[in-house]
Amino acid sequence: MRATPPPDSPTPELEPDAAAMRALVDAAMRRIGAHIEALPAMPACAVEGGAALARGLREGLPAEGCAFEHVLEVLFDRAVPCSFNTAGPGYLAYVPGGGLFLAAVADLIADATNRYVGVWQAAPGLVQLESNAVRWLAEIVGLPAGSGGFLTTGGSLATFSAVVTARSERLGERFDDGVLYTSEQAHHSVQRAARLAGFRRDQVREIGVDERFRVDVAAMAAAIADDRARGLRPCLIVGHAGTTNTGAVDDLAALAELAAREGLWLHVDAAYGGFFCLTARGRAALAGIERADSVTLDPHKGMFLPYGTGCLLARDPAALRRAHGSPAEYLPPMQEDPDFVDYCELSPELSRDFRGLRVWLPLKLLGAQVFARALEEKLDLAEVCAAALRELPDVELVAPQLSLLAFRHVPAGMGDGPELDAHNRRWLAAINRRGRVYLTGTVVRGGFVLRICVLSFRTHRDRIEAALADIRAGLAEVGG
Repeated sequence: MRATPPPDSPTPELEPDAAAMRALVDAAMRRIGAHIEALPAMPACAVEGGAALARGLREGLPAEGCAFEHVLEVLFDRAVPCSFNTAGPGYLAYVPGGGLFLAAVADLIADATNRYVGVWQAAPGLVQLESNAVRWLAEIVGLPAGSGGFLTTGGSLATFSAVVTARSERLGERFDDGVLYTSEQAHHSVQRAARLAGFRRDQVREIGVDERFRVDVAAMAAAIADDRARGLRPCLIVGHAGTTNTGAVDDLAALAELAAREGLWLHVDAAYGGFFCLTARGRAALAGIERADSVTLDPHKGMFLPYGTGCLLARDPAALRRAHGSPAEYLPPMQEDPDFVDYCELSPELSRDFRGLRVWLPLKLLGAQVFARALEEKLDLAEVCAAALRELPDVELVAPQLSLLAFRHVPAGMGDGPELDAHNRRWLAAINRRGRVYLTGTVVRGGFVLRICVLSFRTHRDRIEAALADIRAGLAEVGG
């Protein structure tokens, strides 16, 4: 690395010397360190005045630069505080993302070295590190040796590529008579992936669920038989290892049997729940996931990494290549050696960041058992929540599973309907108004319910006790 830019450079600002680099990083780290240390004391959600803030931050293209300290002030004093505190211990909403600092260090290294990993020949060693990380993820969910895949920006893109691959493998070039099967509790990304892959809405069957919100496998089998009788071509089953609404885990072993019997591709959406395979309870709950043809994972959920870290795993990586590969004269020769991979051949992306380092480095430094212990704690904390909620009068739990539970208050004499929904919405608002935790709600079987999802590596017993205290206080406030 040059200590100083060349004297004839017209833009020396673009190439700071090593001392200037250190000064920038040190200034940023002072802010970052203080921010992370303050996370537990920050409100779990603080978006009031967001519209005014956003309008106040609008500006035209700056012709001249400004001081770095001013930029840090804009970020840390104005923009960052007005947000969901997704990295804090009180964020129990949706499915929490992580923000593991080791991944930020990895991204600094990856972005500063700026190597290209879409083609193996461009950075063989770095591509191998990313391949190691992908293989480790496949090992976590139990896929066999020889399986592989690629990292994405999230579960939605992973599911999209899974649908494209299943379409290619089971239907070929013509697929207007193909049919996909999933649960009525499926994440909306399944329907969206199908549309983007060229399927009509009427080609997706959303099958009903049982009392635990698991897809009805017998009803799915009947739907497949009915479609075959009508001359249609069933091609794909999408099962779930932890739904967003209730955390439900489908009977994956039964779905695997059905898919094998019918010759269908089995994809498992394990974006939320897949990493619980690191625990004994999770492996038992997700039995059968190892038989999937493909699996969606979100390391930015169960591995606590920053948002923008998803993964698609495939039992047969060659199927990904058949679906996504596309030659071009300006590219170097692609790998034929099965030990190596050109990620541009497996995925929709040619240009991509070296996102594998943010997966590889934390696992390499910490080992899988650190993550396993953290996930065991989340399961324990969810059980603490469930036990406490069961003690509250007139509170119904909706089939708690993994580290996610849904619940509502049903006062005596108040039946299902708008009045009950409004009552529970007021309860949710009363809890969140206290600022120590942030919960969200959803609609299950037509009724509004509150949700708790325990997944942040910063959430421990003290914050769960605070959440339960605020849940009780909020219930008393709305007349529970």
